Parts: sequence; C-alpha cells; structure tokens
Amino acid sequence: MSSHSLNRLQFSPLAMAVLLFSGSASAQISDTIHPFVSLGYTYDDNLLRLPDDVSFDGQRSDRARQAQAGILVERPIGRQKLTGYAKVTRVTFDHLDQLDYNAKDVSADLAWELGNRLSGHLGGLYTESLTPFSDYHVDERNLRTQRNAHVDGAWRFHPSWQVRGGYVRNKFTYELQAQSVNDRTEDLAEVGVDYLAHSGSRVGLVARRLEGRYDNPRRFGNIVLDDDYTQDELKLNVNWLLSGVTQVTVLAGYAKRKHGFFESRDSSGANGRISVRWSPTGKLSFNADAWREFAAVENTLVTSSLNRGASLRATWNISSKLQATASTRRENREFEEQTNVVFNGEARDRIRGSTIGLVWAATKSIQLSASAFHDQRSGAAIVGNGDYRANGVSLNATAQF
Repeated sequence: MSSHSLNRLQFSPLAMAVLLFSGSASAQISDTIHPFVSLGYTYDDNLLRLPDDVSFDGQRSDRARQAQAGILVERPIGRQKLTGYAKVTRVTFDHLDQLDYNAKDVSADLAWELGNRLSGHLGGLYTESLTPFSDYHVDERNLRTQRNAHVDGAWRFHPSWQVRGGYVRNKFTYELQAQSVNDRTEDLAEVGVDYLAHSGSRVGLVARRLEGRYDNPRRFGNIVLDDDYTQDELKLNVNWLLSGVTQVTVLAGYAKRKHGFFESRDSSGANGRISVRWSPTGKLSFNADAWREFAAVENTLVTSSLNRGASLRATWNISSKLQATASTRRENREFEEQTNVVFNGEARDRIRGSTIGLVWAATKSIQLSASAFHDQRSGAAIVGNGDYRANGVSLNATAQF
C-alpha cells in the first residue's frame, strides 16, 4: 500500500480487527527485531479543550484515526544490551483535517558494563507529535519536536556502596510561530551516592542542577522577558522493597529555582515525587503517586508552574487474556507571575481526570484495547484558559510479528 493510500485510509473498529486477524502475526522475524502495526480510533467531545463559556464557530467534537507501524529492538552485545524502537504514525481527523499529521518516534539505549564495578546507560530519543491543546486552544496544527540525549554511569566501589553521575539534555521546538517562545533547551546534571542493601533496596542522596534556556524571549510591549533559569536540588533517592508486595520509590527533597530576570519569580522549598506500588494478589495491583514539582507550561503568557498533585492507578488481571485498568489524577498548578504584567484572577488552575480501560490479548501476538476518559479543569485567566470538560473513548488494535 502506498503512503498516499495510507494517508487517506479510513478505519472502522471492526475493520481494524479483521485486518489484524487476517495477517500472519504469529511468526517472529528474529530474536532481535520485532515489527508491529497498530490501528486506532478516538472520539473526543472537546478536542481543543475550549473553555465552557467561550463561543466557537465550529464543531467542538472530533474523531481521529491512527495507523502506526514500527519495530522494537532488543539486542545483547556481550555483556551490553541495546534496546530501542522506531515508529511512524499517521493521524487523521474527520472535521479539523488541518490538524492531520505524521508522528515520528525513535529511541535507543545501550546498557553498558565494564568489569564488575562500572555500569551505566547511553542513549537518545527523537519524537515529533501534536502539541496538547490544554494550554493553547487554536485549531491550527502545532507539532512539538523533542530531542533527547542522556548518559549516566555508576562505580560500585564496595559491595554495599556506589557513586554515580549522569547528564541529560532535552531540546523542544514548536511548529507554530506563535508558540516559538516555548522553544527551549534543558540540561540536567547530577551526582549521587547510594547504599545498596542485601534485600535489593537502595537508599541514596543526589545533587542535581537543571538549566533552562529559551531561544525566543517573550515580549510584553517594550518589555523583553528573559525566561532562562537554574534549579539546584538536593534529594533523597530511595527504592525501598518494603515487602514482597510493596515497593516505595522516592526522589524528593529541596529545590531552589532562580531566574536571571525578574527575580520575584524565584522560588524554593520541598520538591519531588513519591511512588508506591502495592500488589496484594497476583491479579491485582495499585500504583499511587504524589508530587510537588516545577513544570514547563506551553503557553504564550507564562512558561512554568509549581504543580502539586496525586494519582492512583489500579490494574486487575481478570484472566490470562483479559486485563482491566482504572486511574484517576488530581493536580493544582500555581503559575509564575510576571513583574510589570497585570493578570486578572487567580494565578492557578485545578485539573482532574479519570480513565477506565480493557485490554484483551486475543492471541500471543494480537492485542485489542478500549478505554474511556473524562477530563475537567477549573481554569485560570492568567494563561487565557477557563473551565472545561472533555469526554472521549478510544479503541486500539496492535499486532507484533
């Protein structure tokens, strides 16, 4: 099938299943390369996340179809291990067809070892996809490109102790000229020391420095804003195997965020994330997270927020072939305020979301899934958003060869 035909192909949920079952999906090409294809359908009753009180000369709801193909790679090289994937996805919309796009994702990671004491990772990532509409509601296509490079290493100088360090660079660019103010590079460097318990648990301390640089400063009249920042952190880094059914992960401590321009935006205090995994039975598991973190905001008025939130996800393996999932998330975002720039209303918003889903492993190589979601936000005038509600469903079929 030509790429032109793929761009125009329309899939129904039944056609997706028929197409996948009609192919020979049981044969694996090799132990290293695993091709896969996926077809999906999504309905969203508020695709652009438009506020409830905003009039829109058009249709708020839309349907999207996705056709995806890619490969998974897993290759041992002596004591090293190379893993990665590459995939392309064609996404088409029924109504807002100006948003149609081709997503690209490529990732690779080399887990390396030297002798019995040195180990680490080296890799990178490239993704190109549609920017979420949560903080910028326009019916124009706005692709976001992320480029990532990372390297880390650990030296186990004692059976119970190790020191380690790492470096990560993320670069983000946006297709729309109006969103180019969010083009940025984030560099993260860290060093730490860990105590390794015989039980498999780990307790450590890590010092981190994050530097953010924006390529295109924002302008408010005659004011040019330099949004570059540095963030210094000192945190506990814990992976605690509390029991055979409970695991606690902590990366939390103190962070200080400073800006070179408008120092009134500077902030400091508790910062981090705590995660708990509990599997009371072989079929049932729960994942809970709580966080207080700084995060980027993809908006033209503000660039960052302090987020406080929590989430809970439950997974139930009903049978060897059927799995049910449910999740809920709550988050409050407090946006940075700008000196000499007047905003109306509170500088914060509140987001809530819930999802339920079913996954059916029809065969060893074919998987069908369905999910439904509900999102809700109490908005903030500071970033030009308002209260909204959004509901939707998604169907997906995947075959791995």
